Amino acid sequence: MLGAALSIGVLLALAGSGVAGTVPPDCIANSEERARMLQILRHSAMDSGPPNPSVLLALNLAGDSSSDARQSLLKRIKETAVEQAKGMSSGMVALYTLALLSSCCDPRHVEADGQSVDLLSILQEKTDEEVARLEVDGVPVSTLFSVGLDVQALCVMGAGGYQSTAIILAKQLLSSQGQLSVDNQAMMALPLVCAYNRTELQDVRDLLNTVLTEVSNGFLNKQAEENGLIGNVYSTGLAVQLLLAAGKFYAPRQWDCTQPVAAITRHHLKQPMAVAQALPALVGRTYLDSASLSCSPEASTTTSSQLDSTPIQSTTAQEVRSNITVHYTIKNDLRGDYFNCPITVQVPAGSVLLAVLEAAEKADPDKFSPTTHLAHSFKTEQTFWGPMVVSIHGLAASEADRTYWQFFSGEDALDEGVGTYKPHNGEHIKAVFSTY
Repeated sequence: MLGAALSIGVLLALAGSGVAGTVPPDCIANSEERARMLQILRHSAMDSGPPNPSVLLALNLAGDSSSDARQSLLKRIKETAVEQAKGMSSGMVALYTLALLSSCCDPRHVEADGQSVDLLSILQEKTDEEVARLEVDGVPVSTLFSVGLDVQALCVMGAGGYQSTAIILAKQLLSSQGQLSVDNQAMMALPLVCAYNRTELQDVRDLLNTVLTEVSNGFLNKQAEENGLIGNVYSTGLAVQLLLAAGKFYAPRQWDCTQPVAAITRHHLKQPMAVAQALPALVGRTYLDSASLSCSPEASTTTSSQLDSTPIQSTTAQEVRSNITVHYTIKNDLRGDYFNCPITVQVPAGSVLLAVLEAAEKADPDKFSPTTHLAHSFKTEQTFWGPMVVSIHGLAASEADRTYWQFFSGEDALDEGVGTYKPHNGEHIKAVFSTY
C-alpha cells in the first residue's frame, strides 16, 4: 500500500486525465503501430547504458507491465535511484518518481542492494531550488520543462508545495507563451490540470482555468494549421497528453484527436526517447495517470508474438550505395573569438548528421580547429536522445551561461539530433552557437 497520499493521487489522475477506455477508439493508434513502438522500447530497456525512466513510464502507461525487459529496466531504475538520485537534475528525479509510481513502487521508499532512498523528499528539495532561482533570476536552475515534470510528480503524489509552483508556472505561461516551445507549454500546463482538480481556492482556479483554456486552444489552432502536428512530430505526443487531460478547458470546442494520432503514426518514430514520449498519448494516457495503473501481469496489452513479428526498420542497402553532398558551416558570433567556417563534404546517402561532422573533421581538421589543436574539432555527450554536440571548434556549451550548439537546415532549426537526422543531397547544415 502506498498510503493515503497516493490514494488521493489515484483519484486525481483518474479525474484529471483521459485514461485508456474513456478515449474514442479512433484516437488510439492501431495495434500494429503500438506493437512496433513497444518493441523499440523493449529493445531500449535492455541497453547497457544508463536506464531511461521515460521508457519505463511509457511501457507502464501502454500496459506492458509483465515483459522481462520491463522488469529488468525497473530493477536498474531502482538501483540507479538509490545510487545517484541526489546528484540528478530535478526533472530526472521527477521522471524516476513517475516511472516508479507507475510501476506500483513507493517513490518515498525505493530499495536496492540493501539501501533505500526517499525520492519524494529529494524532489521537493530540488524543486524548491528551481523555484528560488526562477523567482530571483527569471530562469530555473535547469529548464521550465523540468519544473513542469517536478510539479506533475509532486501533485500526483499529493505532496506539499506543488500549488505555489503551479501558480508560478501558470504566470510564466501567460507572460511567455509566444516564446515557449510546444514541448515546454505541454509539460508546464499538464500539472496545472492536476492542481486545478485539487485546489478549492477560487482565485487559483480562475488563474489555472485561464491558462489552460489559452494553451489548449492554442494547441488546437496549431493542429488545424499544421495538418495534425502540434509543433513538430516530437512535441505532438506531449501536446496530445495535455489535450487529453484538459478537455473541459477547451469545451465546447470539438477536438479531432484522430489527426495528431495519424500524424505521429505516419512518421514511424524509431528513436527510443521519441517513442517513449509519444506512446502514452497514442494509447489515450498521460503522465497524470501514473498513479492509476494496474500492475497485474494480465495488464499487458501486447503479446511477445506480436512484438517479435514486427521488425524494426533499418537503412536499406540502396540508401547507402551512393554518396550525397552536404554543405556544413560552424558559426559563432556570441562568445570569444568569432568564427564562420564553411566546408562541403560527401557522405553515404542515408547517413545521419553525425557522419557529416566526422567527414568535415577528417577532410579539414586544421580549418575546423586552427587554434585549439584538439584531437577532435567537436565533442559529444551521450543522452537519452542520442549523442548531443557539446563543443565545436573548442567552444563548449555551458549550463551556467545557458549556451548550446543549435543546428539548422538553411534557416530552419532541426527537430532531430545529430544521431538521427539524415541530411539530403545539397542541403546546407549550420551549427550556430546560441543561447536559451
